[in-house]
Amino acid sequence: MKKLVSGLIIFLIGFSINAQPLAGDTVQAKAPEVKITSGILRGVTEGHVSVFKGIPFAAPPVGEFRWRPPQPVKSWEGVRDASKFAPNCAQSGWGAAPGTIQEGSSEDCLYLNLWTPAGFSKEAKMPVMVWIHGGGFTGGSGAVSSGNQFAKKGVVLVSINYRLGRLGHFAFPALSQEHPEEPKGSYAFMDQIAALQWVKENITAFGGDPNNVTIFGFSAGGVSVHSLLTIPAAKGLFHKAIGESSGGRDGVLTGRPINKENIDPLYPVSAETIGINFARKHGIEGTDEAALEKLRALSVEEIVDGGQETDGQGGPRIYSGPILDGKLVVETSESAYKAGKQAKVPLMIGNCSAEIGGAFVSTSTTKDELFSQFGELESEAKAAYDPGNNKEIAEIQTKFNTDWVWGEPARFTARAFLSIGEPAYVYHFGYVPVTMRERARYGAGHGSEVAFVFGDLSSRWGATGATPEEEKLTQKMNTYWTNFAKTGNPNGEGLPVWPLYNTQEEKILDIELDGKVVGKSDYRKPRLDVIEKAFKNRTQMQTRSGI
Repeated sequence: MKKLVSGLIIFLIGFSINAQPLAGDTVQAKAPEVKITSGILRGVTEGHVSVFKGIPFAAPPVGEFRWRPPQPVKSWEGVRDASKFAPNCAQSGWGAAPGTIQEGSSEDCLYLNLWTPAGFSKEAKMPVMVWIHGGGFTGGSGAVSSGNQFAKKGVVLVSINYRLGRLGHFAFPALSQEHPEEPKGSYAFMDQIAALQWVKENITAFGGDPNNVTIFGFSAGGVSVHSLLTIPAAKGLFHKAIGESSGGRDGVLTGRPINKENIDPLYPVSAETIGINFARKHGIEGTDEAALEKLRALSVEEIVDGGQETDGQGGPRIYSGPILDGKLVVETSESAYKAGKQAKVPLMIGNCSAEIGGAFVSTSTTKDELFSQFGELESEAKAAYDPGNNKEIAEIQTKFNTDWVWGEPARFTARAFLSIGEPAYVYHFGYVPVTMRERARYGAGHGSEVAFVFGDLSSRWGATGATPEEEKLTQKMNTYWTNFAKTGNPNGEGLPVWPLYNTQEEKILDIELDGKVVGKSDYRKPRLDVIEKAFKNRTQMQTRSGI
């Protein structure tokens, strides 16, 4: 097969939902207090929901604990105020001045937040949902998502922080030799596992059921869901999983070899080599303990380094992304799914209809040039993506990119869960607000569904006043998600039926352009089929993941 993708760069952008009391809620006078393993917390009650913010689930990962697994929290005396969010994990963010990190971010950032129904009791045993934010593993925050709507439906919602950028994913020869008993590389995943362990140990105190935990995440958070489904150390810490625009195949934030070169066509440079590149950029030579000590002595601003992933334009890589270390991350999700080695839990998975535009797909300037890159699949690709030979190349590129990175990998993942006897529910979100339809010509962009899932329409596209139809849609979306957390089945009274996915009918829940919710056979099948065939020949493709 000829080169199929030129210059594919995946930027998984984080999504924020402001945590504000909903209209009509009032703050009650009495602040709730809860005793957990490390001490007493005092939160706040907002109407029908009690909120606890900035709860430490691990010790600050600073100093000697930079690039170490999360350490236990030190207990505190008295009552700890849990009414305010803690810092986000250190990141460059948007608008940060050169040589600085985003305001409100810090290396001391391993905190989580929790929403639960007001008046909760330890005997309630409510289902628990743990939200993992997106942001390409370089940005984002768990401190800006509101769990009010989940709590109002009898679900305990937890949102977490995890280390980002080079603080979250880093390898270096001396670091690999230090503390050989510890896992290395993807400290972000270690943080997520530590947060889930905190949930297991403490969630009963907030009315949650530690034996009914659902993990869900968007973008890089969705990639994290795949990783947690296949990392042995995460086994038993959750019981259901939801991936939103999460992929599922190799090549998108899925695991770079820690110390082997040229064994993976998608990641020819090892994570340790990338760590050496970063050290050299900062004038640190060698790979011994002294070099590692100098790396740990760098300021957090120098580590974040403006979010740069290469040493100058076209220079050597200085950021690895997630790492396949062989101890924590023992294989990629795709490899585990093919072998049926993932966690045996119910799955819900899907993506939006126009995730990222044409500039991220190909340098082709004509349709003929684009389709010729499919090689022996050229005719099939034309029939799938442009059957009437009347579509613009930008639309074809957008649909191809969406299918390649998110759509077909989601179908592949759903099929993998069916193969081990677990139920799978697949969705496709295509709703675009009327005010955005001229701009978003080809469908719903990356993260469009998140505002509807959380029930905060002030953060959706075109947020200038929600329509009655949008209010109805967000109630449906939030209810599907909470139903799934409660029972493993998103269906319920008053909702359009979401068909259980199977390989014969291939039915999905389609949220259409106008917001209509319909269970139907997946009309993307011809497109996803040709993508599936292309994946089988991808070792001949020159893809760049940009991670």
